[in-house]
Amino acid sequence: MKLHDLAPNEGAKKNRKRVGRGIAAGQGKTAGRGQKGQKARSGSGGHLYRQGGNLPFFRRLPFMRGKGFTNINRIEYNEVNLDQLIDTFEANAEVTPETLDSARLLRDRRKPVVILGRGEVNAALKVRVHRVSKGAQEKIEAAGGSVELIS
Repeated sequence: MKLHDLAPNEGAKKNRKRVGRGIAAGQGKTAGRGQKGQKARSGSGGHLYRQGGNLPFFRRLPFMRGKGFTNINRIEYNEVNLDQLIDTFEANAEVTPETLDSARLLRDRRKPVVILGRGEVNAALKVRVHRVSKGAQEKIEAAGGSVELIS
């Protein structure tokens, strides 16, 4: 199969209706709009703001200016849980951002890494990452592993 062989399924695409092209076309003269009036004119359909005297919808809503304060200095981390480490690494393996990236556990290799405590650890791991949660550190050290933080 080549690119020029590709075609949509039969009946999947319909030609658009060309209105206002004479009486033979079946949609001539008034083009299905009836006769006269606001809805027969071009540009009808109204504006989102006008709702016939009602208070417009988006003025009824409270202001949405973000929820509270947005910290522009916030650090976003790659989050990795303990159950992901156990599935990927053998006992006594060294867990670093590089090994996590090669194991495809990081979303963005430029961001720092944090280890979170979901799951259990049954093998000793040498963990060298930017941040470790308190619960994760306790589980790693209880299994005989070590935690070292990268600055």
